[in-house]
Amino acid sequence: MSGIANVFKKLLGLINGIRKVLLNVIFFLLLFFVVAILVADDEPIMVPENGVLVVKLNGTLVEEETWVDPMDRFFNDALGSPSTPPETLLSSVVESIDRAANDQRISGIYLDLSRFAGGGLNKMEQVAEALLRFRESGKPVYSYADYYTQSQYYLAAHADGIYLNPLGAMMFEGMGGYRLYFKDLLEKLKVSTHVFKVGAYKSAVEPYTRNDMSEQAREANAELYDALWQTFVGRIEQQRTIDPRLLSGTIDDFQAMLAENNEDMAQVALNGGLVDELLTREAFRSQMINLTGLDEDEKSWRRINHENYLEAKAMQLELATEQEASANEIAVVVARGVIVDGYQKPGGVGGDSTAELLRRARLNDNTKAVVLRIDSPGGSGFASEVIRQEVLELQAAGIPVIASMSSVAASGGYWIAASADQIWATPTTITGSIGVFGMFFTIEDSLAHIGVYNDGYHTTEMPVMDITRPLPEEAKVVVQSSIEKFYRDFVSMVADSRGMTYEQVHEVAQGRVWTGTKAQELGLVDNLGDLDAAIDAAAQVANLDDYQVVSVEPELSARERFLRDFFGQAEVFLPVTTTPRTIDPIKQQLQGVWSEVQMVSKFNDPQGVYLLCELCPLP
Repeated sequence: MSGIANVFKKLLGLINGIRKVLLNVIFFLLLFFVVAILVADDEPIMVPENGVLVVKLNGTLVEEETWVDPMDRFFNDALGSPSTPPETLLSSVVESIDRAANDQRISGIYLDLSRFAGGGLNKMEQVAEALLRFRESGKPVYSYADYYTQSQYYLAAHADGIYLNPLGAMMFEGMGGYRLYFKDLLEKLKVSTHVFKVGAYKSAVEPYTRNDMSEQAREANAELYDALWQTFVGRIEQQRTIDPRLLSGTIDDFQAMLAENNEDMAQVALNGGLVDELLTREAFRSQMINLTGLDEDEKSWRRINHENYLEAKAMQLELATEQEASANEIAVVVARGVIVDGYQKPGGVGGDSTAELLRRARLNDNTKAVVLRIDSPGGSGFASEVIRQEVLELQAAGIPVIASMSSVAASGGYWIAASADQIWATPTTITGSIGVFGMFFTIEDSLAHIGVYNDGYHTTEMPVMDITRPLPEEAKVVVQSSIEKFYRDFVSMVADSRGMTYEQVHEVAQGRVWTGTKAQELGLVDNLGDLDAAIDAAAQVANLDDYQVVSVEPELSARERFLRDFFGQAEVFLPVTTTPRTIDPIKQQLQGVWSEVQMVSKFNDPQGVYLLCELCPLP
């Protein structure tokens, strides 16, 4: 026995020693960063004379950045594993471009699109419009890439000069998408899928009940994506004279152009009018040095990143912001992401958390109007109603509410907008999807297959929702009835809010998805315009001439503020990490499966009722 005791004693000693080493490593690592931050020179960011503003779009364009715990972000970045997919805040990009237009130190813009992943046609349009405003100042915009994706080229098309690597390529792939279907898999796993829905076009549950797309879903997809594609192509043709064969979408036309250009994709892009010149990286760098002059420190052209530029401008304008601001405020509340019950950090829409932001705006005596900026495909029906009730409370307090739709405001996203005083959308907003569904999985057959069974006693005949037991027929009737009732409530609420009859709304509802332009024709949207237009409308409705726009954001705890400030500064000392230019196709498919799992995990509505747009991309 003493021998065994000695073994365990030595083992515990080894574990304790490892624990001490790890704690010491973490302690000295933190100490190093604290000392580095304290001794670091707080040098102001300088905007170079005759410099170029580098608009670097990394990842997707978003209305609101996804919240990540600062400590998690720091250590994940330090280990080379980013906490979230990269994002670029839309407002910072547009603001930097507009400020640079009137800044004599900025001689032009360089679009760094190498790691841009898109983010909604309306968001890209806002950047494109800002680039056109910048060009009106007489300053040039340049773009260079080793190759362009479709989204990258959309923005590059608004530049004065588009350059491509001689070994590069650009090809229009069109719009649309494919989904994975799991019906046979679920059957093989003996998982029972119980689906309840209203709306012929409400196809969000199809991946779990079919192995292919229904005709209704295909019809809805075709109308939506064809309209978006025509808008996409039309706006590019306004900026560039492009060989029509490159935009026809037929493989024969593309192969013909390849044959004419000796199978050289870069020459196809050049001779087809997509780019202005083929340049190596070094040739383009030399051209930019000739434009701006040589930066002796960097041994390259004079430039400043758009985020650093905004920080430098903020420091210069610090005195101006200390002046007394207008007491009238237009509050902007962002609802970005899938709507779920409870509280969510930025990047998700929680029924309770978003309602709390609207409540804070209502209880602020300075708030004279609210703009609810929506970028959401919907989600929980209960959480959507919690948010809408706060919209009604704002109106009851005499505060007008303007709903401003970004890329997506459908299903539950439309629910929270429907009762606003005005609804604004962009022509390419995806909206509508007025329909309801419920879905439950039960695994009684899976358990029986491995020899596990469920039995017991219950005092009433009321159905018990237990995934280990079959769903009784009586329960199915109850759930379907509640889904149908929710749909009637949805249509009635929209009809009352929009001044339409029940029949008129039902005709355009049934889960059907529309573009913003079509939604306006159908009476679901009042006006077409971006966020600025919605803010102007809010000022007009509230009769405001003098006002300031404020963002109502979640309040951080003392711990979160400390970690943000500490680790935010510490990140400066980390090596720069870059996102890959391309995604491994196998990894991409696995991510698709994981996104489906994540979506199902967000189904937390207390009544199991969901207002979710199946065609809508996640913002």
